[in-house]
Amino acid sequence: MSSTISASTSEQEPGGAPSGFEADRSADSLGGTVRAYIDRVRGGDLGALPAILGIVVLGLLFFALRPETFLTPRNMANLADQAAPIIILAMGLVFVLLLGEIDLSAGVVSGVCAAVMAKLLADAGAPWYVAVVAAILTGVVIGLFTGSLVGLIGIPSFVVTLALFLGWQGFTLRLIGEGGTVPVRDPVISAISDRNLPVTLGWILALLVAALYAALQLNRWRTQRAKGLAHQPLAAVLLRVGVMALVIVLVTAVLSVDRAPAVGVVLAGIPYAVPLVIILLLLLTFVLGRTAFGRHVYAVGGNAEAARRAGINVTRIKVAVFVIGSTLAAISGIVAAARLGSVAPGSGGGNTLLYAVGAAVIGGTSLFGGRGRVRDAVLGGLVVAIIANGLGLLGTEAYLNFIITGGVLLLAASVDALARRRAAATGH
Repeated sequence: MSSTISASTSEQEPGGAPSGFEADRSADSLGGTVRAYIDRVRGGDLGALPAILGIVVLGLLFFALRPETFLTPRNMANLADQAAPIIILAMGLVFVLLLGEIDLSAGVVSGVCAAVMAKLLADAGAPWYVAVVAAILTGVVIGLFTGSLVGLIGIPSFVVTLALFLGWQGFTLRLIGEGGTVPVRDPVISAISDRNLPVTLGWILALLVAALYAALQLNRWRTQRAKGLAHQPLAAVLLRVGVMALVIVLVTAVLSVDRAPAVGVVLAGIPYAVPLVIILLLLLTFVLGRTAFGRHVYAVGGNAEAARRAGINVTRIKVAVFVIGSTLAAISGIVAAARLGSVAPGSGGGNTLLYAVGAAVIGGTSLFGGRGRVRDAVLGGLVVAIIANGLGLLGTEAYLNFIITGGVLLLAASVDALARRRAAATGH
């Protein structure tokens, strides 16, 4: 059984069903790779394609409706700040969803952790690093508690996290007080949203990320070729590297333009929230794709009983993913507090969780477990943020935001279900 799971894992990209040109290593030409990808899409293996198409279509739509504001450097920076808390929260939910579980309390956990940080800063006068560590440790403890109830006791995650969704809101209300808010004025915390990297440093970071991505892809291709493993043609690898480099350069160029509304004031550079998201993306992608823990997560999500019989500690994996989810919820709460400049009793409530779950699912993570990647949170988070940002520029009423975002989430879940049915029918 152990060898079966290992073989199954090695035959696909980490993250379940592969997507894009990255999925096929066996085609011996660029054209063959493209044809193989089209065949997989027809067979129900869509990967991140719906999210990428969503970003492109929504971007073109809002640009056509608001050409004078949507694609401006100032709005792109605002979009990055808006998307960061959602993306980070969704990254944690990807781990939970990979097991076929759910964490309905993730949003309010981010509010609890942000409230702990804000109270330490405002009332106790603690240094920013002490407050941040306390907030993250709070997330870890909450994750251990939630994961233990689900993994050790065996209570369904829906029931546990629904109860905690209500309970943690009460805790935040008790901590802050009804109708009150706690300001977050520490300059280091506020800089996450209010400050930007120097333009030169931003370009250096962008080039380093592009070079690192290229080096990893080419080294992977070289290793697979040297060992006689199935691999992509070099042209497909170079094409993927070139597209990624182009995206990085374009985003950096837009954010490096001076976007200050007043003359004599310089406001340019990549917001600090962006490199934070990139660092988390790289770290968590490594954990899922290059560690035994990551392989075990996919194995448990694909078939928990088979994973247990293969010697994987299923209980420990369940506890661990809830710890990761709550820890990232804490970081999301810190970023959200930096953006808003305060923490209120309702922080992390409302539509925060819905947007994060929507981001993960829209990006390609399956609600049925066993398939997804951390990058899904980034792609889906951008879709959700573009909808909110674009509708805000159009001046539409709030109810439309809920209706449209809910419709997009329902569409994404429907596509996931239909794709799975198609894949099962075609034997993929």
